[in-house]
Amino acid sequence: MEIWINPACSKCRSALTLLDAEGAEYTVRRYLEDVPSEDEIREVLDRLGLEPWDITRTQEAVAKELGVKAWARDAGSRERWVKALAEHPKLIQRPIITAEDGTAVVARTDDAVRDALSREG
Repeated sequence: MEIWINPACSKCRSALTLLDAEGAEYTVRRYLEDVPSEDEIREVLDRLGLEPWDITRTQEAVAKELGVKAWARDAGSRERWVKALAEHPKLIQRPIITAEDGTAVVARTDDAVRDALSREG
């Protein structure tokens, strides 16, 4: 499994602590430094079963600068959102855990982290 984190994020640190406590094997991706490509973002969205606006941090300063809250949330606008997430990774909700079974979860709670762990088979 891989976990996308921002080390400054308390929810990310909490998820790592829980993964360690459970003895999970995982790879850390500091996505602000190792920025996901548009294709990687699309793949994670598919695994999450979510749309890009579902994982966008709309309160971030850059989100306000871009005016994302006013953007359409439809199939025709999907690529605009994906491009914004790739160009401004700070907009990506965190942490995201990709599980070995091909799914992913936005792991902002201990329960969500445990859900990801349960998918490891």
